[in-house]
Amino acid sequence: MFFKQLYLGCLAQASYMIGSEGEAAVVDPRRDVDEYLQEAAAAGLEIRYVVETHLHADFVSGHRELAERTRAAVVFGEKARAQVPHRAVRDGDEIRVGRVVLRFLETPGHTPESVSVLVIDTEASPDPVMVLTGDTLFIGDVGRPDLASGKDASPAQMAGLLYDSLHGKLLKLRDEVRVYPAHGAGSLCGKNISKETSSTIGEQRRRNYALQAMTKEQFVRMMTADLPEQPRYFAMDVAINRAGAAPLAERALPAALAPLAVQRRAAEGAQVLDVRTSGDFGAGHVPGSTHVGLGGQFASWSGTLLDPARPVIVVADDEARVREAVMRLARVGLENVAGHLDGGLAAWRRAGLPVAEVPQIAVAELKRRLERDGELLQVVDVRRPGEYSAGHVPGAASRPLDRLGQQLHGLDPSRPTAVICAGGYRSSAATSLLRRHGFRDLANVIGGTSAWVAAGYEVETPAATVAG
Repeated sequence: MFFKQLYLGCLAQASYMIGSEGEAAVVDPRRDVDEYLQEAAAAGLEIRYVVETHLHADFVSGHRELAERTRAAVVFGEKARAQVPHRAVRDGDEIRVGRVVLRFLETPGHTPESVSVLVIDTEASPDPVMVLTGDTLFIGDVGRPDLASGKDASPAQMAGLLYDSLHGKLLKLRDEVRVYPAHGAGSLCGKNISKETSSTIGEQRRRNYALQAMTKEQFVRMMTADLPEQPRYFAMDVAINRAGAAPLAERALPAALAPLAVQRRAAEGAQVLDVRTSGDFGAGHVPGSTHVGLGGQFASWSGTLLDPARPVIVVADDEARVREAVMRLARVGLENVAGHLDGGLAAWRRAGLPVAEVPQIAVAELKRRLERDGELLQVVDVRRPGEYSAGHVPGAASRPLDRLGQQLHGLDPSRPTAVICAGGYRSSAATSLLRRHGFRDLANVIGGTSAWVAAGYEVETPAATVAG
C-alpha cells in the first residue's frame, strides 16, 4: 500500500494520497493540485477518487479541478448536498483502490456531513490499519461544533452528535489503529490542536482531553464554552467547496501600482496587505496596512483578518513574493487582489509618502520597561486562551488575535503598549490592527513568550506565579 501525508504548514492542513496496484485516492486536497499529480506520476498511480471528509470552512478544496484533470470521481458524505458531480456515501459504504478498501463512517459533529475513512489493506489484514478523521478527531483535540448553520444544528446539538461519533464509532476502533486528521496546530477548526500530525486511537484515548471519561452533557458544555471567533471567510469557503472551486488557471501577476495609485486605492477602501517580515514591517510600512508575514500561517491569518468583500493590494519585497501571496490567498478563497505596490516600500519612500513604524523590542527590553514603568505599560498577549493559561508575562492582558478587533475593552489606546505572542508573528499582525484602532505607542516583542520563558523570567498562570 502506498500512503503519504501531504502537510501544508501555511494552512496547518493535511491531505492524503492512498494507492495500490496502480490506483489512488486523494483525501481532502488543497486548492492547488499539481503536487498530487506529481506524486501520483512518480509512484505510478492513477487517481481514481477524490474524497472529501466534509465541506471545509477554512480552505478552498481542489476537488473539482483534480477530478477534471484525472477523470476521478469526487466522493462526499451524503449530507453534504454538494453541487459538484459526486458520489454520495453513507455509513459502511466502501470504495476500492487496488487491494485497499476505503470504508466510510458517518461521524457528524464538526459538521453534519462529516465522514471518517477507514483504510484497510486487504492483503495484510481485514481490519483497518488507519483512520482518516477529517475534522472530527484531531491529535489532542476534537473539531469545533459551531460551524453548521440552521435551526437544527446549534453548537450544543452538534456537540452532542460529536460525542456520539467519537464514543460510538471512533473509540470503538482498536488502540493500534493510526489516526490521521485533516489539521494540525494553528488551525481554527479546533481549540488547541497538538503539533503532532498523527497518532493512534489508544494514544488519543489516554491523552486527548476531549476523550476523557465524562457524560455527554459535560462534553457538550465543555465543547461549547469559549469557542474561537469564526473568521469571515469560513462561510464563503463552505459555499465555494459545495459548488466546486473554479480551476486555477495560470494566474497573472496582479497590476503593478505606483505609490500614489496605492494611496488613492487605500483611501477608496482597498486593504493594503504587507507580507514582509515583522522586522521589515516594523522598520517602515504604508500607514494603515495589515501585516501578515509570508513566513508563517499566512493564508489562514489573512483569511481571518481581511475583509473578503474589499480589494487587496499586496506590499512585498519582489514580484516572486507577490505571486506567492496571490496563490496562498487563493487557497482560502481570497481572489480579489487588485494590485501590488510597484517597487515595494522603497518606491513608497522615494515618492515622499508618509511611513509608519512599529519598534521591535527583545524580551530583556520588555522586562526592563515593566520594571521601570510598572502599570503604565500595558502588555497584550494575542495567543489563544489555552496558550495564555499555560503561562504568560505577569500582568499581560489576554486578547486572542482572532478576536482582537471585538475585544478592545479594558485596553487604553493612550498608554504605551507591548504586544506579545508565542514568537512574534501574530503579535506583529496585532500591532497593525491596534494601530488602526488608535494605539500610537506600540512595540512588538521579538521572540515572544517563548523567548521570555527561555530567558528564565517570571511566568504567571491562572493558579500561581512561577519561575520561567
